[in-house]
Amino acid sequence: MMPMMRTNSWIPTVFNDLFDADFMPRANATAPAINVKENDKEYTVEVAAPGMKKEDFNVHINDEGNLIIKMEQKQEQKEEDKNTRYLRREFSYSKYEQTLILPDDVKKDAISARVEHGVLTVQLPKIVEEKVKVSRQIEIG
Repeated sequence: MMPMMRTNSWIPTVFNDLFDADFMPRANATAPAINVKENDKEYTVEVAAPGMKKEDFNVHINDEGNLIIKMEQKQEQKEEDKNTRYLRREFSYSKYEQTLILPDDVKKDAISARVEHGVLTVQLPKIVEEKVKVSRQIEIG
């Protein structure tokens, strides 16, 4: 005969079965996707940030000359009803920070950023070095 174990763990199971469904959004615990592109004139960094606004970002260069990208978004979903008590209440908080070491050929005082269609785009223009022509006539003495 197997011993029978009694537990009161039915409450978490019931709530998990009820709330772990496709229609309930889950917190995203992964970092956003980043694309880095390069052409002759600039580097472009793209960060996927769906649902985030311009105010949710902080982009700056630190004392070491590295590019810092910070994102932070807080959401609280409330349903107020005097006859109801909370069994579960959803809060959403997203925070992300990425440090990128910039190449030496980036013109740091001309970096720009914009948010459009859920993508933060940071443009890093390259320093354009003028090539000096070294051809000349050498006088024979």
